[in-house]
Amino acid sequence: MAKIKESSTNSINRKFLTDCNLTYAVQLMGGRWKLLILMQLNTERQRYGELKKKIANITERMLTLQLRELEADGLIARRVYAQVPPRVEYTLTDIGREIVPICDALHAWGTRHRSQVAGEVSTLSHESF
Repeated sequence: MAKIKESSTNSINRKFLTDCNLTYAVQLMGGRWKLLILMQLNTERQRYGELKKKIANITERMLTLQLRELEADGLIARRVYAQVPPRVEYTLTDIGREIVPICDALHAWGTRHRSQVAGEVSTLSHESF
């Protein structure tokens, strides 16, 4: 993959957007699956296979990519146990736990918005994450 030039519009915009604390935070949580993964890890540490079963329709590749990004960003911790077969567990870090109330507020807002504007009701409950 080619390296992006530092003077390119893309690089300038990326730097500008990450200088803003709000867009920085949204980038960390951004992605189709990250919020669902974070909320699954809210209650307990989980293994890869457990996450895969609980998050419907996520591919193995996407789950792996999202877990790596969340770990690199310091929102989750990955613990590898030295045994055969290898066992890996994921858990929220302290920083990751700080996002939970924000996710709860987003869920409440989404519920209100969906019913008021779109006239729809979600088939998923908050507890199912």
